[in-house]
Amino acid sequence: QVQLVESGGALVQPGGSLGLSCVASGFTINNYDVSWYRQAPGNERELVARITTPHDNTNYVDSVKGRFTISRDNAKNTVYLQMNILKPEDTAVYYCNARRWVGLRHNNYWGQGTQVTVSS
Repeated sequence: QVQLVESGGALVQPGGSLGLSCVASGFTINNYDVSWYRQAPGNERELVARITTPHDNTNYVDSVKGRFTISRDNAKNTVYLQMNILKPEDTAVYYCNARRWVGLRHNNYWGQGTQVTVSS
């Protein structure tokens, strides 16, 4: 069964750090472009960071550059999002997404999300 499971969301104070994990099962995540999205109440889902195959190039939305880092551990079939210097505006549900084309089929998988709340 294909599945993405996020974890690591929590309540953290402004200026703090948090690490999110996205564990894949049923497929090999290092063959996929993987992104972290977030969605705050009343807002559209926003792309935060992406890591692409085959060279693990990374991209970030401007608001998190220098604070967030996306990485992958192929042995653990896991992608991470390290978040530092957190701000209240980072509060959202964070989702993991993995996608790739296999021939004419577009594999596009989503996790269930994990809540990050930045508040004092």
